[in-house]
Amino acid sequence: MKFVTVVGARPQFVKAGPLSAELRREHEEILVHTGQHYDAEMSDVFFTDLDLPAADYHLGVGSGSHGAQTGLMLPAIEEVLVKEMPGAVITYGDTNSTLAAGLAAAKLRIPVAHVEAGLRSFNRAMPEEINRVLTDHLSTWLFAPSTVAAEQLRREGIETGVHVVGDIMLDALRMYRERALAGSRVLEHLGLDARGYYVATVHRAENVDDSDTIHEIFQAMNRLDRPVVLPLHPRTKERLRKFSVARGPRVRLVEPVGYLDMLALLSQAACVLTDSGGVQKEAYYLRVPCVTMRSETEWVETVATGWNTVAGTDPERIVAAVRNRADGNTPHPDLYGDGFTARRIARVLSCVESPRS
Repeated sequence: MKFVTVVGARPQFVKAGPLSAELRREHEEILVHTGQHYDAEMSDVFFTDLDLPAADYHLGVGSGSHGAQTGLMLPAIEEVLVKEMPGAVITYGDTNSTLAAGLAAAKLRIPVAHVEAGLRSFNRAMPEEINRVLTDHLSTWLFAPSTVAAEQLRREGIETGVHVVGDIMLDALRMYRERALAGSRVLEHLGLDARGYYVATVHRAENVDDSDTIHEIFQAMNRLDRPVVLPLHPRTKERLRKFSVARGPRVRLVEPVGYLDMLALLSQAACVLTDSGGVQKEAYYLRVPCVTMRSETEWVETVATGWNTVAGTDPERIVAAVRNRADGNTPHPDLYGDGFTARRIARVLSCVESPRS
């Protein structure tokens, strides 16, 4: 059976690695990189770290507004699908690449598999929320990371084709954590001591496209009791310049890091501050407390356990959340499977003739 997998952003490269390895044991996989994240530090290094095969098609879409970016992806993906005629298209998460792949496939009557289905922030101002909702309603197979996600799909009237399989990012962490800890020298290069620093990631539009909000976030980080290492997303870098945001004495800006170096940074941090869904999960798996700098999260189970605090962007709340973060005495249940999600997905996709079974 032939599958076309569409990726475009660094979280999707992480998710695609384990499933690609499973699929290629018995099937043909065509890998399409939209180019949504297109530079070496946001793309190429992840392919290397995760042993991903080179993309069969690189669409080179690049940056742009949501409408322009998605619009450029649609005909390019459609052209690939018409040429390859796969049995199914696999798409991940909630990016513009996710939606473009789902739309292009659905209009060609090619079944869509959505990995990470059923997540909801209930904030329609987020472009990612629109992408994930629409892709779920286009999909034939909906691979949910938890029963909470599956229940949300049921509430929206989607009950067939739903499979609770766990979180595929846990597969990647299981596969690569030891390599990261043994091989990464990022702490040494940055002169950091284990548990002597915080890690932050900031990139979502609602946080960096508003001058007041991004200033608040940096004010909060500069009030913390440890240095904050911030691998700088290109979008954030440009907004810091545009809004004249001062880095401050506590924040240490570094270039984007690869997957293995990021795992090493996260695993030895005292706390993580982020607006990324993927980083929230990675922090949880690594038993590192997390403060989410948004007003909501899709990964509600991590909040219920006490390991993740949704603090918004108010400096007082962020500082308080870091101060009152979880510790080793906080219960840490398994929330999203056992790290073998890719194997479960591959088994389902091996039966493409009966996708709704």
